[in-house]
Amino acid sequence: MNIGFAELILVLVIAYVIVGPKDLPKVARWLGRLVRRARALIRELKEEVGWNEMMAETEDVRRDIDSAIKDADVTAELKDAKKQLQQSLTEAEKETLKK
Repeated sequence: MNIGFAELILVLVIAYVIVGPKDLPKVARWLGRLVRRARALIRELKEEVGWNEMMAETEDVRRDIDSAIKDADVTAELKDAKKQLQQSLTEAEKETLKK
């Protein structure tokens, strides 16, 4: 989640009006600690669940699927066959016209 400069200013102005200038530093520290704890909790949860391993496995499967699709793609072979067939037809027409 990215917060732009304008959004940050808006949040600060609202916090200044609601909390007041005296308690604003305390609230900012409290929010900072809360965000830090939430990030640590999310990181721990990802480690327990094995999120990174699941993402790596998912990426491996995606690569395997892409490779299988590439291997199964016969369009290049069909284009080559079409080209050879056209060449054969052209040669046959030339042979027919010579006779």
